[in-house]
Amino acid sequence: MAQHQDGLADYTTDRRVILLSLISVFIGAIASVIALALLDLIQFFTNLCFYGKLSFGTVSPAQNHLGLLVILIPAVGGLVIGVMARYGSEKIRGHGIPEALEAILIGQSRMEPKIAVLKPLSSAISIGTGGPYGAEGPIIMTGGAVGSLIAQFIHLSAAERKILLVAGASAGMAAVFATPVAAVLLAVELLLFEWKPRSFIPVAMAAITASILRVPLLGAGPIFAVVPHSALGWQGMCWALVVGLIAGLGSTLLTGLVYFFEDTFTRLPLHWMWWPAIGGLFVGVGGYLDPRVLGVGYDVIHSLLRGEIVGAALIGLIIGKSVVWSLSLGSGTSGGVLAPLLMMGGGLGALVGHWIPMGTPGLWAIIGMAAMMGGTMRSPFTALVFTLELTHDLNLLPALLVGCIAAETVTVLLLKRSILTEKVARRGHHLTREYSIDPLDVHRVSEVMVNDFPTVQENATVDELFTAMIGTSQALVRGHGAPVVNTDGALVGIITQSDILRVIHEDRGTELVGDVCSRDLIVAHEDELLRDVVVKMLKNDIGRLPVVDYGEPTKLVGYLDRSHVFNGRTKWYEEEHHRDQRWDLSGVKQ
Repeated sequence: MAQHQDGLADYTTDRRVILLSLISVFIGAIASVIALALLDLIQFFTNLCFYGKLSFGTVSPAQNHLGLLVILIPAVGGLVIGVMARYGSEKIRGHGIPEALEAILIGQSRMEPKIAVLKPLSSAISIGTGGPYGAEGPIIMTGGAVGSLIAQFIHLSAAERKILLVAGASAGMAAVFATPVAAVLLAVELLLFEWKPRSFIPVAMAAITASILRVPLLGAGPIFAVVPHSALGWQGMCWALVVGLIAGLGSTLLTGLVYFFEDTFTRLPLHWMWWPAIGGLFVGVGGYLDPRVLGVGYDVIHSLLRGEIVGAALIGLIIGKSVVWSLSLGSGTSGGVLAPLLMMGGGLGALVGHWIPMGTPGLWAIIGMAAMMGGTMRSPFTALVFTLELTHDLNLLPALLVGCIAAETVTVLLLKRSILTEKVARRGHHLTREYSIDPLDVHRVSEVMVNDFPTVQENATVDELFTAMIGTSQALVRGHGAPVVNTDGALVGIITQSDILRVIHEDRGTELVGDVCSRDLIVAHEDELLRDVVVKMLKNDIGRLPVVDYGEPTKLVGYLDRSHVFNGRTKWYEEEHHRDQRWDLSGVKQ
């Protein structure tokens, strides 16, 4: 291997991360103000629609006294959403997170300016008229739109637009819930599609900024403060596993319900503009039967965590919220998934907790809440930290981990896609949630290049080379090209099969190889990563590279073509799928 100063580093991050971090601080500040505006708008429409007053005061639609009239309010809100989506932007429909994923995957992280206005407004109307959704999805998409617009304004690359889009999304979530760490983890587990300091640092800066500004704007967290529970022993861990498995089954059922209702709406002989109104009508019926299913329901979640909802009321809440939320979300309205998942998971945990001979229903509600979120969104670390930041109950950390991992195990085995990625898949796009190191980022040229390869003398004629090419299965027939060397074996160029055929066709076969070969060489070195070699091939539209010594650029030490590069992938495949048939204790082979 060539002896030289190895410049490869652990990360590819450069100083540009400082610029992106400074911009992210600005985006975090904007997102915190937007979060305040969104929450105020929700309260404004809640006051207006359920209590007939112009106020931004905190109220719950569950305390209304409208009687049968409550059935119409969510339907009217759904109608307004449908009109806004049809004549404003169809992208305001949905959870918010799938739309952000789609913008990142296929839209080069570009969002329209009107999304930054229509998404929070439509969500505020939807939730304020009783929609059983959360504010996190809308703020994630709205914050993402702000980040994307700023990136477009200052002409950043697609990768940098993605970073700022996700920074805005994470900042919005941190501002709404006072959960900056969970917001960053959500970015890593769901939105960024990479784990690099170049993106992680700016996103973290945005979330931190938003959480700092949240204190004067919205107050400090936690928003679901509870009396800390004692740490659980091995028996508690076993019960946490049970709660997690049940929550995983619940997650599977909820995901199926949402898309069952979505498929049902697609079969209606009506334009999709009317679907949210129909969904809203069912929300109204559910709200008439049990007003607790209306709105975001933070007060209900807090009651669950305190163990205040029991018996038939608890069962009714779980069933009512699940059906109403799934049906209305399937109608294509505007609203988030996190808060409803917290309520349904908390309710399920509290219900199971009545049969667990230890702890309190409130304790198991916390574990069920985290497990339901982790299983449904397949973001277990986000769910775990999110729950800790919401409750500040640090003693439950191990139990939360058990519950979240158990729930994710169930949903990964039972469902091909999560509730978030299913919508993206239905629009004809595929994404993978598995992050791993690309073998091209690990293996070097020296591991896959060939040392035994044919060369061509520069003083040979093209006719002689053509005759040799016809009579052998090596060199140009197999590799489509060969290095050209002088009498001392030094590399002077490369000649391809197409070069030879072109010269023969032009009746110039008596010319020397050295006169017709390409001398403007692109070369590789033994210590280069295959990733960098592939970039060279793609940028220069070539399929082969001579490998030379660093110290002596004309000293040929190997040869590399596309098929050799694939050997890096082959090694990865063998490591993934080859299973040893015997017990080998001989140690690592050198």
